[in-house]
Amino acid sequence: MDANISNLFYIKRAKPNSKGLVPIFQRITVNSQRIEKSTGKYIDPDLWSPTTAKLKGKTDEARSINSHLCKLQNEVLEAEKDLTLHRREVNYVNMKSVLTGKGEKERTIVPIFQEHNDRIQALVPVGEFAQGTVERYKTTLNHFKSFLELKLQVKDITIDKIDYAFIMDFDFFLRTQRACKNNTSIKYVKNFQKIFNICLDNEWVTKDVFKKYKPKPTIVDRDYLTEPELQEVQSKRFATPRLLLVRDIFLFSCYTGLAYVDVQNLSPANISMGIDGSKWIFTNREKTDGPSHIPILPVVEELIEKYKNHPNAVNKNRVMPILSNQRMNSYLKEIADVCGINKELTFHIARHTFATTVTLSNGVPMESVSKMLGHRSLKSTQIYARVLDIKVSRDMQNLKNKLNSGTAKPAADKTA
Repeated sequence: MDANISNLFYIKRAKPNSKGLVPIFQRITVNSQRIEKSTGKYIDPDLWSPTTAKLKGKTDEARSINSHLCKLQNEVLEAEKDLTLHRREVNYVNMKSVLTGKGEKERTIVPIFQEHNDRIQALVPVGEFAQGTVERYKTTLNHFKSFLELKLQVKDITIDKIDYAFIMDFDFFLRTQRACKNNTSIKYVKNFQKIFNICLDNEWVTKDVFKKYKPKPTIVDRDYLTEPELQEVQSKRFATPRLLLVRDIFLFSCYTGLAYVDVQNLSPANISMGIDGSKWIFTNREKTDGPSHIPILPVVEELIEKYKNHPNAVNKNRVMPILSNQRMNSYLKEIADVCGINKELTFHIARHTFATTVTLSNGVPMESVSKMLGHRSLKSTQIYARVLDIKVSRDMQNLKNKLNSGTAKPAADKTA
């Protein structure tokens, strides 16, 4: 969109000098933002024409000052041409920089990106961000730097040179040079969009070049344990203590829906009586800081009791003596082999299992599942959970039984 630029000369009658002469000022408006600067000229206020914004008459003084004002007006036109020629956005900041010579320093994207990453890293200890979030932004910045060097042969770029074509080139780079899948590429570009939004919010740029970026995420069919697979894991006897421990922690997540980091942070203080007089888990999700309130099922209560005196749990004031995520996932692969489960078993599958096999397939409403998972919207829950074929089969069988017994009545035919 072209910039809306206007130029006006006026006098400041309220600021006469010792000789009674008043200064002439120039006002340049760029998209409703004003740049005001003195012309350096003083005149008798009676000689000024507000209509023509010039000195009256044809004296040498009038010709000289009016010529100077014309020169300043031409400088505005030349500044606009100069910015366009160098492919810089014609906006308030850049026009002020050219016209006054003391505008804001040209901003480049890499330092802004780095400062963002440094800030969220500093907020990790106080719980405002997870370390995993920081790492994702660090990875995005590394990909972005590589893109600049390989695509443009530069180490940085001014923020006004970022346009829609630039965004699509970065997206293409991620898919080709970095072999990122569709959803991963979209996440990295969205991370970059957050950095660009910082520039927008600070009015360092005025045009939102991401408006046209409307990617279509691929719907991912997430793995989970079926009811027979969950029962196999739950009933299996393990001779190795480490596999027994990992199995129990995995089951804890299967029956609570808590993600790894939330199990890791769960302390006895997070367990108290709920509205029904039974024990509940009250916690906030690390990822979204959304509240997660979960009634404790019997199997979970047994696991809490089993490990309440475990040294690692006691020393760290935690409910479960959880291992590192990497070790957990490594041992879960062994558990899958022992149980004959032909799936890549990871800790996050437990959360999906809670949403599908444990809750939704047993008739727990989507709204209740969403609240327990700590989601902010049902749309998020639908990604993790689905209505299983077995649930459809049970519902239809119930309908058949009702129809056969006569308790369900078909709708009556309507007659004209």
